[in-house]
Amino acid sequence: MSLNAVTHLNFRGQAREALEFYRSVFGGQITVITYADFGMPVEVPGAKNVVFGEVVAENGFRVMAYDVPGSGEPVAPGEPTTRRVNGTTVTEEPFFLSVRGENVEEVTPVWEGLADGATVIEKFGPAPWAPAFGMLADRFGVTWIIDVAAAHV
Repeated sequence: MSLNAVTHLNFRGQAREALEFYRSVFGGQITVITYADFGMPVEVPGAKNVVFGEVVAENGFRVMAYDVPGSGEPVAPGEPTTRRVNGTTVTEEPFFLSVRGENVEEVTPVWEGLADGATVIEKFGPAPWAPAFGMLADRFGVTWIIDVAAAHV
């Protein structure tokens, strides 16, 4: 028996756009099924939203996404929280997606693709613990860590 954990992102009307963007970065095949495809009348608001979507790439990347039913402003998949630590306000993200490759050449195109329209949190480059590391929040508010696997001593 084999188990796989797959990240499933929740959006409010942006799932298709996000999945298309991730496919452009990682490659692979995209599947998008709308609420209308499952029988919701096309004229109902939200019928064109994604009820099931995923990107699956040959390199092992896989992500799923859908649009949460109901109306409302688009929201990031996770809302950050803040707390005080030693008198300083610290922002904590609810989760990160991590993409780890075997070498810098393998992950650099991923970083460059995700960086389009992103907010860079930690610039991509050499780090004391890895040949390359970077952190960004993409145009959809998803926080990504991109790095190169290093042998742990």
